[in-house]
Amino acid sequence: MRLCCIAASLSFLVCYSTGMAAPPSFDDPNPQHYKFSTRASEIDPRVQSHPEINFLLESDQGKPADLQFASVDTRVAPRGELVIWLMGANRGLFDRLNGYGLHAMQVHYANKWFSICCQEKPVSDHCRGDIRLEAATGEDFSDEVEIPKPDGMMERAYQYVKWLAKKHPQGKWEQFLSEDGKDLRWDKVIISGSSHGSTTAARFAKQVKVARVVALCGPRDQHQSWQALPSATPENRYFGFSHVLDGGWTADHYCRSWELIGMHKFGPIVNVDKVKFPYENTRRLVTDFDVNGNANAAHSSVQPGSRAYKDKATGEFMHEDVWRYLYTHPVDVVGEATAMDNHCNKEQSQ
Repeated sequence: MRLCCIAASLSFLVCYSTGMAAPPSFDDPNPQHYKFSTRASEIDPRVQSHPEINFLLESDQGKPADLQFASVDTRVAPRGELVIWLMGANRGLFDRLNGYGLHAMQVHYANKWFSICCQEKPVSDHCRGDIRLEAATGEDFSDEVEIPKPDGMMERAYQYVKWLAKKHPQGKWEQFLSEDGKDLRWDKVIISGSSHGSTTAARFAKQVKVARVVALCGPRDQHQSWQALPSATPENRYFGFSHVLDGGWTADHYCRSWELIGMHKFGPIVNVDKVKFPYENTRRLVTDFDVNGNANAAHSSVQPGSRAYKDKATGEFMHEDVWRYLYTHPVDVVGEATAMDNHCNKEQSQ
């Protein structure tokens, strides 16, 4: 049984499972859209650079490289969930997340290993997945890197939420802390990213149960097998969106990851430019709008930005409903299961 309450817009509802406490309402005498930019090293003096993977606190010019971003709009009814974004800050996306009633945060964590480590051919089945897990958790999962806890995503996010709870009581950030205050409430976290970040988000969700995973142009990690591991996060909570001309599609990387994760159990691959919301309640969304055959443009076209699909006459984004669906569609409302695609190569060789 589900109880749906608090209309967030004319066509979307905030839904809570029966018995789950509603999120705390904002108590802000001057409701507004708050945006924060804070150095990780200002929040936690334990953080450090890792030059061996080109992960630095300052650039060669002495400029801060460890900026983190967070935002919340206290004019909007809160949904009680925090989006942790694992890629470069995207203000356009954060504005939309806040407009849905979500808190949003981007943390600076040790993620620069991607073009440096696990370059051997053939690469082992777990090399990249293990580094992703170490970068996310700050725990020793890989022999290729040494990422201590303060430089992992989990601790950086926890320290940032603690800092915001103290500095910005209007935002009710403390709701995302555990009862003992020693960790985050990961069951209230939506872990999300694009490309490299979306792949780490999915790998992390295999290990830690989260509220939802939103993978934009990802995940991939071809030649790795972690996608088929048992998942702490239920399979119906994974959502993906990518362009069909993205190299991740043309090389069968996305279809492979999506099926190994189990997303095919909750609906077919749906082209959002041909099927209207709610997209058959599926977890696998694609677009095929014209990118002039540019695979690089296709890769970055599924998030708000200069390469996103826009109405030529008005300049308005054409995937507004898609982004809202990805981050707010009730996870228990699912589509019809489909069989695995025999034409998708899931046994890829190097």
